[in-house]
Amino acid sequence: MFNTHKVEIEWGGRPLILETGKIARQADGAVMATYGETVVLATVVSAKSPKPGLDFFPLTVNYQEKTYAAGRIPGGYFKREGRPSENETLICRLIDRPIRPLFADGYKNETQVIITVMQHDMENNPDVLALVAVSAALTLSGVPFMGPIGGARVGYIGGEYVLNPHIDEMPESALDLIIAGTSDAVLMVESEAQELDEDVMLGAVMFGHQQFQPVIDAIIKLAEVAAKEPRDFQPADLSELASEMTGLIGKDVAAAYEISDKQERYKALDAAKTKVKEHFLPEGEDEPKYSSEQISTVFKTVQANVVRSGILETGKRIDGRDLSTVRPILSEVGIFPRTHGSAVFTRGETQAIVVATLGTGEDEQYVDSLTGMYKETFMLHYNFPPYSVGETGRMLSPGRREIGHGKLAWRAIHPMLPEKEEFPYTIRAVSEVTESNGSSSMATVCGTSLALMDAGVPLSKPVAGIAMGLIKEGDKFAVLSDILGDEDHLGDMDFKVAGSEGGITSLQMDIKIDGITEEIMKVALGQAKDGRLHILGEMANAITEGREELGEFAPRIEVMNIPTDKIRDVIGAGGKIIREIVEKTGAKINIDDDGTVKIASSSAKEIEAAKQWIHTIVAEPEVGVIYEGTVVKVADFGAFVNFFGPRDGLVHISQLAQERVGKTSDVVKEGQKVFVKLMGFDERGKVRLSMKVVDQETGEEIAPEKREDA
Repeated sequence: MFNTHKVEIEWGGRPLILETGKIARQADGAVMATYGETVVLATVVSAKSPKPGLDFFPLTVNYQEKTYAAGRIPGGYFKREGRPSENETLICRLIDRPIRPLFADGYKNETQVIITVMQHDMENNPDVLALVAVSAALTLSGVPFMGPIGGARVGYIGGEYVLNPHIDEMPESALDLIIAGTSDAVLMVESEAQELDEDVMLGAVMFGHQQFQPVIDAIIKLAEVAAKEPRDFQPADLSELASEMTGLIGKDVAAAYEISDKQERYKALDAAKTKVKEHFLPEGEDEPKYSSEQISTVFKTVQANVVRSGILETGKRIDGRDLSTVRPILSEVGIFPRTHGSAVFTRGETQAIVVATLGTGEDEQYVDSLTGMYKETFMLHYNFPPYSVGETGRMLSPGRREIGHGKLAWRAIHPMLPEKEEFPYTIRAVSEVTESNGSSSMATVCGTSLALMDAGVPLSKPVAGIAMGLIKEGDKFAVLSDILGDEDHLGDMDFKVAGSEGGITSLQMDIKIDGITEEIMKVALGQAKDGRLHILGEMANAITEGREELGEFAPRIEVMNIPTDKIRDVIGAGGKIIREIVEKTGAKINIDDDGTVKIASSSAKEIEAAKQWIHTIVAEPEVGVIYEGTVVKVADFGAFVNFFGPRDGLVHISQLAQERVGKTSDVVKEGQKVFVKLMGFDERGKVRLSMKVVDQETGEEIAPEKREDA
């Protein structure tokens, strides 16, 4: 019934199994991949003909995690998976980036890749497995995909590279790097690092590239027995159109790219486009020789050829800079005094306003993942409104681009944040990109670093980021520092490096050609380091470290620790006690399971009142110490005084005053404030208090020689 094919290899100490022919047989390509006991299903379907009117490749990647894979039922009212989580969106991007450049030029058939996590063993992260499964499914599908590719995760533990570390090993790793590429070159890198130097990062990339070669071999082995016949696809020959268009507007495009101002440059390019349309698509002609999509595609090719050849031949770029110069930078902090921290970072025509907000434990983000629920105390949100590029557009919820750029900046900043014990705040940074012409994500890194320091967050070191580009023709190449938007679109690489003066904290690389070599990566990393250090120097003109004092409007948080067996006493039945403390003091209180208590308020007086209240609940009264209390009951034999949190004690009638007392009510009344000294405990553990040894005016103990009963 089934024509099943399977390949199994040992990879990183665990079995990797790729199987096809049994599941999802109507898809163009389908592979069930197993690593350890984590299982994903990857499917590929591509339309049989191109969709009319498109001048781009309509590829969609959907990655979905089903909670049944971890033996769980989704939370919420509907009890089924909803919109993609941030992690699912990031993995969609992670897979899209290395496969997109490997489809044949000119292929415009709508293509959809769907990956489903079927089982999770809580040890092996499904993201890299999903990447491998997609590569295998595409290779089997018959679509014009110039793969296969491999992928791997690289850790750095104890000074050694580790292939595909287990989930519980990652907290020990100074590096979390995912790499993808072909047998010859690297296509994609995504990473977070603990200030590692350029040599270590380059070594990790090359280690990962070497270690996923057996995976590529396994996919080829599976394809030899299970691949479908390649589709008959021949891209249209547009060389004649390209030649004619270059002759028509080549000089116009070249002149446009000598204009440094982005908006003026785009006006000149629009004029060239209009000239092209009037020539190749004249009004009234029913059947033009070339379609509008073909003309649009070739116009982009002419643009790319002009820009690329100019850079390679002259070493000068669109705005007149050389290859390594960074655009002018302006850094400012404290621009919104009522916010907790704020900054604006401007680099050339790219600008980000970042606002930092400090919160309490109530503001932590709860994240429900396959491995369980956890709390996130640092959030970084990136917004890219259409006005930032001088356009109109619909204002929608964050898309894949916004989520991806925000996470890249998050990875860059995260290693430099203080430990929770040192700075017990929940932190949210929001980056509003107000202008964009090249690498707004790296402007977000710089702006976030500035805003956090302005808010008083004690970063280990300031962090900056820079985007590198590449122009490569044959053996000639040029690495560009701080690329413009056009250099990104028309170039071969987007290579983003962020870090401190001590090393790299995040590296992301996307390649639009077949891949780049170790030599090019080494040049790019070295040039990026110089640029990063220059940017850090410019940022230092605004601020160099976290402010010693929080802003006027930021909450203050103090931390105290209580015994875990006292947590119940502080909370009280149904939360009665803690609600009373919050209502009467005005402070916010969060108690962790380990007994850590965070008390937050903008008023130091409120924090101290809550702190003292909790202290009286959890601490034990000390013999010989004087306390201020309240008389709660008057009896013939003495008075009961509430003197230490919920604790009451008896002041015997003989201890009310130095002179003889006939009636208790002659000395004290209910509700009266009195000073008492804890004398000890009787044989039944009852508290013994005394008023007569304490001056009721000052609260100080009366010296024995001055007492009337001495």
